[in-house]
Amino acid sequence: MNTAPAPRSERKIATNILKGSLGNMVEWFDWYVYASFAIYFSAAFFPSEDKTAELLSTAAVFAIGFFMRPLGSFIFGRFADRHGRRTALTLSVIIMASGSLVIAITPGYATIGIWAPIILVITRLFQGLSLGGEYGTSATYLSEMASPKKRGFYSSFQYVTLISGQLLALLVQIVLQNVLTDAQIYQFGWRIPFVIGSFGALIVLWLRLTMEESDQFNDVKAKKEKKAGTLKLLFQYPRQFFTVVGLTFGGTIAFYAYTTYLQKFMINTTGLDKKVVTLINFSALLIMLILQPIFGALSDKIGRKPLLLWFGVGGTVFTVPIFKLLSNTNSNFVAFLLMLAGVVIVSGYTSINAIVKAELFPTEIRALGVGFPYGLTVAIFGGTVEYVALWLRQASLESLFFYYVAAAALVSLIVYWRMLETSESSHIDKPVENTTPEVH
Repeated sequence: MNTAPAPRSERKIATNILKGSLGNMVEWFDWYVYASFAIYFSAAFFPSEDKTAELLSTAAVFAIGFFMRPLGSFIFGRFADRHGRRTALTLSVIIMASGSLVIAITPGYATIGIWAPIILVITRLFQGLSLGGEYGTSATYLSEMASPKKRGFYSSFQYVTLISGQLLALLVQIVLQNVLTDAQIYQFGWRIPFVIGSFGALIVLWLRLTMEESDQFNDVKAKKEKKAGTLKLLFQYPRQFFTVVGLTFGGTIAFYAYTTYLQKFMINTTGLDKKVVTLINFSALLIMLILQPIFGALSDKIGRKPLLLWFGVGGTVFTVPIFKLLSNTNSNFVAFLLMLAGVVIVSGYTSINAIVKAELFPTEIRALGVGFPYGLTVAIFGGTVEYVALWLRQASLESLFFYYVAAAALVSLIVYWRMLETSESSHIDKPVENTTPEVH
């Protein structure tokens, strides 16, 4: 008797993808609001006469939040592989939203003293835990839910919604900059986006509770796979584990350099007006968002590897010229074009990194296998991008940061060159009993 579930319609697939993606968007909005508004609230938590020192303090807390991501990816990845992707994603968004509400209502240093930065650090630790769990579980869910011939396209929506979260944070910033005075934003306006994020999560919570579970996980659950989500099983895939590390290394450094840090770079180094920089970031990221599904669909036609090579070569060759030209330009339009060039290059990684990693692992270890090595790499290298850049700037060695980003892209380029085409050796549709480790 055939007990296989009936194939989902394209409409039902798209509906589940949308529900999963919107939660991802809210989580990243909550995360990026911190980075976008750091220039305004840094003095509230870390008062100092040196503006760079204030930004270093907030960047350090930003990095601390990243250090919780490996633990979050381990806890949530194991949970998702054993109890379901939907349940793990729902829990993740609750934690992130709660953290945003705490930041929104926490008094500043002038009111409660040292407790202000302590509460901020603890809250960001929990948000880092949540975000660490979100990536691997979300990448797994989108990849498993997608129809086989459109996996690159559908999984690209992880970064569509990630960038959407960042764009929404910037949009809120643009609105506040035009509605409130600088003094009002410094005083209380920076709290508004944290409130927005926490309330937006209530809608997402309902959406995630109505999502369907993936057929792949239901198959593992039906077979009562006891090893699912264990380190013992993950250790059977060491080559895949380190491939994820290599895939992520250059991509995460370049992504945070060209998006999150570039906003501060154009203000502090290029000397552009804050409002202009916000508009430049918004415009470039909007184009980057549009490119994600285009690149993802392209990978369904020509494979994942050519797009990874696009990023690896482009990041290695063009990063230093882009940053050097940006540091010396006086033109707002040229600054926009340079940022756009950077995000177009890095889109070769962002658009397909989720599906590439998901295709490396079998269902019973996919969420942990995708999330844990990614979380480790992002914590060490992605989360420290701003801090490294600001530290080098303070030491009058800012140009070394450009070469650091280019070198990271080169390391990943070597990994991309040596790896197999994952779309041709994907584990996603393989039954549980046929998932012995393969060399990639």
